[in-house]
Amino acid sequence: MKHKPERGRIGSSLLSKHNYKDYLKATPEGGEGISKYLAGIAKKQCAAGEKWPRIDKIEAWMISSETATFMKVGGLGVVATELPEAFNRVFAPGGDRISVVTPLYIGDTSHKKATLRKNVYTGAENRSVILSKAGEISVPFVGKNRVIQKFKVKVYTADDGRCNYIFLANRRFFSVTTDYRNPGCLDGCYVFNKLGINEVERFAFFSKSVFVLLADILSGNFPALKAPNILIANDWHSGALAGLCKYLSTYLESQGRMEKMPADKIRAIPIIHLIHHMGYQGWDYKNTVKILNSLYEDAVKPILLSAEPCLKSLRVEKTLAVGDTYNQAGCNIQLADRLVTVSRNYAQEVSKKEFGYDFAELLALRQKNENFFGIVNGYDKKLIAPKADKIEQINRYFGGMNFVCYDEKNIEAKKRNKKEFIRLISKLATDEAFKQETLPLVNFYKFEDISALAEQCERIPMFCATSRLVEQKGYDIAAEAIISFLNDYAYKEAPIWILGGAGGDSYFECLTKLKDKVAAKNPEAAKRIFVFRGYKDGFAYAIQLASDFYMMPCRFEPCGLTQMEAMAKGTLPVAMSTGGLVDTIEDGIDGFRTQVFYGENELVYGTAKEAKRLKNNIDAFADVLKKSAEVFEKEPEKLKKMAINAMEKDFSWDVEDGSVYKYYNLFKTGKIA
Repeated sequence: MKHKPERGRIGSSLLSKHNYKDYLKATPEGGEGISKYLAGIAKKQCAAGEKWPRIDKIEAWMISSETATFMKVGGLGVVATELPEAFNRVFAPGGDRISVVTPLYIGDTSHKKATLRKNVYTGAENRSVILSKAGEISVPFVGKNRVIQKFKVKVYTADDGRCNYIFLANRRFFSVTTDYRNPGCLDGCYVFNKLGINEVERFAFFSKSVFVLLADILSGNFPALKAPNILIANDWHSGALAGLCKYLSTYLESQGRMEKMPADKIRAIPIIHLIHHMGYQGWDYKNTVKILNSLYEDAVKPILLSAEPCLKSLRVEKTLAVGDTYNQAGCNIQLADRLVTVSRNYAQEVSKKEFGYDFAELLALRQKNENFFGIVNGYDKKLIAPKADKIEQINRYFGGMNFVCYDEKNIEAKKRNKKEFIRLISKLATDEAFKQETLPLVNFYKFEDISALAEQCERIPMFCATSRLVEQKGYDIAAEAIISFLNDYAYKEAPIWILGGAGGDSYFECLTKLKDKVAAKNPEAAKRIFVFRGYKDGFAYAIQLASDFYMMPCRFEPCGLTQMEAMAKGTLPVAMSTGGLVDTIEDGIDGFRTQVFYGENELVYGTAKEAKRLKNNIDAFADVLKKSAEVFEKEPEKLKKMAINAMEKDFSWDVEDGSVYKYYNLFKTGKIA
């Protein structure tokens, strides 16, 4: 595929205004529109107007910025590793498979480091793989001095025995060596790097690189790789793909710069867009014009004029932007052939304005038209159930500990871990040298010695939360609910609370204030509140091994993985009834959920009767804390049965009727059943 011009300043052929809307106002409507075809694509996609192609053998590419294998920041990366691996385990013997396309990150964020030495790539998760170079592509994109130039992207392949990987390498865009201007909250592949590339520009370049690679393969210019027959865009990071495949290919064909055959083929590849969380859409107001020029080059003006949305609203006037801002997810949400989100209940939530933002009405329409589905994320149970080797590592790391392994058949052994954990946190509270040796980067707030409670710990409920300290996780809700619980519930023994994780100052401060407020009225109860900031995998693992309950007071949780991790360890989730928590936790059977859940402006879950009793999410969460504590105190056999139920539950991708089978049906037929 030929791209022209090879170099060209942003000028008459491109968007030259700071705000793309300024250009649209100054250009006569339809003056550069290329066809009614482009204008109608979004409406056709939302209506599922295209017949699903016949696919005999699935050759899917999962386009993902993260993988748990090489660069993991969150659940997005877990899905990009575990879904392809599980799918291939089940279906590859029959010839159906998923390969993963991901950037070859190089550099050091100070927390994550990735290197390439000769042909050995070691990703940020300390996994190494041997690379084979498949070739090189040239990707037109805006570079220095606002000039479009062709950037060389090396294409490598590797097979780790479970999945085939296609790596795209470019040191400018995929370097993760962090600039001093990088916001402290950004790490991994999201950093602002030393070459001035931010996350949105990085992933726009990633999408453009995938498009160029596809076009070269289909044009016969890249014989080392076979073209996929399905593209799986893993969240907003690859959200530009549908616009490039549907719009840019059509424009290039109309200009004689792409042959009809490859243009038809690239448009015909069905694109399935995975929505992990609608709150993250890949916005970049400052660089809107730059990114639109980078993606569409000299086609940007006619494409923008033709890029009519499926449903026009005050803010969604074009498929490529929301308001004045480039919106990477919005492109695929409107133009992809199918949308999938990470749980059934979250699919319902995002059809409401508060959770679907500017696209709620569109998502409701796509559900009605049966091209938007909810499929619960899986999790490989072998990785999250108690593991003897990992528990032994924890015992060695902390020295002298005696945490034990257990399963649903000998769950009584879990009680020993509570005693051990009380010993551990008491030692961390009293032995500064031990603390500095084992958890030097974790900040403790007024840890106190409760070792005297170890022998009576079976009578004391232990609640924990070890998620990130961010707004989503609702630590401020938990803090207020705990105060309400301690004030209003006639408990036999004040619970032990273990609260913390990595994150910002504000939510850590919220937890420190919780301890101080309780201490002012009830010093004995406050001694049992342990607040920390920072993360160490072994410490978090030990917390779940010991705790009776895992708190999830989330403002939103599209799927949730930590409740699955907790349940696999017999630690019962105490959760808000939102998103995937509704799909994965059976209230009173294998965990506890709130009777109501509120968004900012409306009741989202629960009955009007319960809403009269529980006025807000703090009330709702305090209520479920009381319910779980009451079962602990009064119904120990029920609690034990619930813990066994939780451990027996299997969220693995490939269990009978598991999520990989729904994806298989989707790939084959465009439907999940």
